[in-house]
Amino acid sequence: MKIAIVGATGLVGTEMINGLIRRNFPFTELLLVASEKSVGKKINIHGKEHTIIRMEEAIAAKADIALFSAGGSTSLEYAEKFAKAGTRVIDNSSAWRMDPNKKLIIPEINGDSLTAKDFIIANPNCSTIQMLVALAPLHQRFHINRLIVSTYQSITGTGVKAVQQLEDEIKGIDGEKAYPHPIHKNCIPQCDDFTENGYTKEEMKLVNESQKILAEPNLKVSATAVRVPVVGGHSESINVSFDKPFKLNDIKSILEEAAGVQVVDDPSNNIYPMPINSHQKDEVFVGRIREDFSFPNSLNLWVVADNLRKGAATNAIQIAEKLIEKNFVK
Repeated sequence: MKIAIVGATGLVGTEMINGLIRRNFPFTELLLVASEKSVGKKINIHGKEHTIIRMEEAIAAKADIALFSAGGSTSLEYAEKFAKAGTRVIDNSSAWRMDPNKKLIIPEINGDSLTAKDFIIANPNCSTIQMLVALAPLHQRFHINRLIVSTYQSITGTGVKAVQQLEDEIKGIDGEKAYPHPIHKNCIPQCDDFTENGYTKEEMKLVNESQKILAEPNLKVSATAVRVPVVGGHSESINVSFDKPFKLNDIKSILEEAAGVQVVDDPSNNIYPMPINSHQKDEVFVGRIREDFSFPNSLNLWVVADNLRKGAATNAIQIAEKLIEKNFVK
């Protein structure tokens, strides 16, 4: 089985490579694709040397699956070319997420909706993934009618340049900037560009992607996304209102049994999810589970996950695993 990684030298691409090995993914050949400046460079993976190749070479190789993490413009230019060559593309950018003809997949929620006809599959935004992994099993039982989410997002979600900015600022170096403001000892209430309605693109992803994945086009979602000087994971404060009443014990039981969720909720002993503990883990961690006494049938949750793992690379690999499970790729 040939697997191509498009954007292999980036933070998510590197995590995709690590994830394939960590999860014992059954590939026999790995094709690494990156920008022109990286072509010809060699990467050592478990003692075996791999050379970075051009996009055209990877297309011609007719990989079984291509994991894309190279930005929306690259995906729009090349994903269909891979698909026409018979390669199933799992794309981590925003390019195809809201395309009505493309599936937007979180395997624990809607992985079974994949069909043999799906050759370009969208990987949701990192913040959407962790939020819905926690909320979907609750939605199935009590039906969500409104949710309010505030995110506290790791700089790794921006990329290598942002990590370098934080490291430079800690050391007092005036280097290249990923953000319009300092990030060290600061919080920036802007993730991605602002849209005409006053919300950022990141905030609107939480709205639009949630509606699509849950198949609830009228779901009410209000989001505020904040960048924080953290490496290791995104955190989310979620307030959710249901159509049906619930008991807190039932909420905890549902979450404890939910695929991909780990409940970490013992506040009397100062135990709750934190990005420092989610780093390099695949689970979505949920804690601070409590009723919202100010509004009927409402709940507060604190949800944390590694945005490079479950929020990107791991989810993409799980989609690939689902394709194998359904015998679409052999």
